[in-house]
Amino acid sequence: MLNKYPLWKNLIILVALVIGFIYALPNLFPDDHAIQITGARSSTEINQRVLDRALGAMEAEGISVKSSELQDRNGLIRVLDGDDQLKARPIVQEALGDDYLVALNMAPSTPDWLRSLGAGPMKLGLDLRGGVHFLLEVDMVTAVEQRLEALSGQIKRELREERIRYRGGDVAGREIILSFRDEEARSEAFALIRGQYNQFLMDEQTDGEELKIVLSLSEQAVTAIQDYALEQNLTTIRNRVNELGVAEPLVQRQGADRIIVELPGVQDTAQAKRVLGATANLEFRLEARQDAPSAETESFGFRDEPGRTARLEREVIVTGNNVSNAQQAFDENGQPQVNITMDSVGGDLMNRATRNAIQRRMAVLFIEYKTETQQKVVDGEVQSVEERVVEKGIISLATIQSALGASFRITGLDSIPEASELALLLRAGSLAAPMYFVQERTIGPSLGQKNIDAGMMSVALGFALVLIYMALYYRGFGLIANVALTLNLMMLIACMSILSATLTLPGIAGIVLTVGMAVDANVLIFERIREELKAGVPPQSAINSGYSRAFVSIVDANITTLLVAVILFAMGSGPVKGFAITLCLGILTSMFSGLMVSRSIVNFVYGGRKIGKLSIGGKLANV
Repeated sequence: MLNKYPLWKNLIILVALVIGFIYALPNLFPDDHAIQITGARSSTEINQRVLDRALGAMEAEGISVKSSELQDRNGLIRVLDGDDQLKARPIVQEALGDDYLVALNMAPSTPDWLRSLGAGPMKLGLDLRGGVHFLLEVDMVTAVEQRLEALSGQIKRELREERIRYRGGDVAGREIILSFRDEEARSEAFALIRGQYNQFLMDEQTDGEELKIVLSLSEQAVTAIQDYALEQNLTTIRNRVNELGVAEPLVQRQGADRIIVELPGVQDTAQAKRVLGATANLEFRLEARQDAPSAETESFGFRDEPGRTARLEREVIVTGNNVSNAQQAFDENGQPQVNITMDSVGGDLMNRATRNAIQRRMAVLFIEYKTETQQKVVDGEVQSVEERVVEKGIISLATIQSALGASFRITGLDSIPEASELALLLRAGSLAAPMYFVQERTIGPSLGQKNIDAGMMSVALGFALVLIYMALYYRGFGLIANVALTLNLMMLIACMSILSATLTLPGIAGIVLTVGMAVDANVLIFERIREELKAGVPPQSAINSGYSRAFVSIVDANITTLLVAVILFAMGSGPVKGFAITLCLGILTSMFSGLMVSRSIVNFVYGGRKIGKLSIGGKLANV
């Protein structure tokens, strides 16, 4: 029978539309404006008493509160609008003091029954939801120095294994200087180093009775080290962003030594900076012997025990760069610890160092590079000057009971959050060189809301004009096309929500384009039906022929556009990707709504009965 779908096909269409409705529905529940309270340190806990102090301060200033809650060691207070949110932040910060951080946030308001089905609203990009923009600079000088320190340790270890006696091994600028007592030792060392370390320019020098080998990095080697540091930091930052759970972040290189990071939806800049910028590297060193020369040792304090120090060997066994996995756990006394797994190189180095150091103590040295703001007098005026500082502290000093391998644990941590944060940073990867924040910009939710309002106005206006045109020009069939077009928009939003695609301003442009493209399919079909009617074909046959013969043209046109969208997604970045994602999904939903949904509605209205008139506009619709 013409123009009748079998039951199974109608059921498939109905199920798809119901699923689309459910997963598009959360977008009708916009996020609430809120302020988030977290501890200045990861070990600081937010409890109801702290929340009540914040609520009391807001009530005293006449700020209305929708609700408040404790979640994941954070406090969240929902307010009515963005103005109240901006007003509440400094008030709560002053009431709680410097021990707590108060940040702007957007809190989801999706009903629990939708959340239980895994339904949630579309994620919004930085230009719509707001968020933070960071510009970070990689310290290339330190990158080269750290690499030279590592190479110096390797060279000295190999000289000892070959029983070649040396002195020194100091790093000065881009050079490593080794001293020897006799010519034979220097010649053997020269041959060994030249055969294994081709990144150095080698020079033999004599200073009195001392015979020296000066190893200088070539320009190509310096460039390679700097490029590696930047690429490794890019990878590490991306891993850390993934650990933060930020949707559609932007992490990309800018110039020779800078990295741009954009985090949509993140308003807690302190927490983001703590995780992204922390150079949470570790060094594993043996405690120095009592008779060790002072030139070969360094003294460090303990991070959580002020006043306590220990003397360690300068030589580093392994660093956090060799960590392949790290997980927070508990020891036999219920205290937090971090279980570490090293890569093959790190495991081998750890085993070689500890099998000859049984009953000696090994320290875990935590190194962090920070930028601190200091008040200084410059040209007679007090100005805020940022200074780069390095903090080194021992977090563990334990006795080696047996030779260690690729897996071991770090104990002596202060709290569970500290252990979790350390494991996160190590698991995400160590930074190859320290980074410093040179620019920070917060895009508030209020600005994002203006972009949303403007974008939605453009979608609504375009959608309304298309609906009016179709209804006036194609009459009854135009109304059917309008229903299909509305369902198409619903399916597009549902698909973006299910796939956790991020909506940006270019993405809204893609939605507007999709609305126009969705109408094209119906126009092709309806014009084909009118041509068939003009040729004297019966209405039922005209309808069937219109959909059947327009099918190939519609598929061809949409497939070519889909290929372009895929290329845009593969080759583009940032805004281009947002536009391409929306366009790809819009093409697929448009084909579904134009070829199947509208046909199903037409079949329901006209199929299986005698037709005397088709309401499709034009003089040839009556038969």
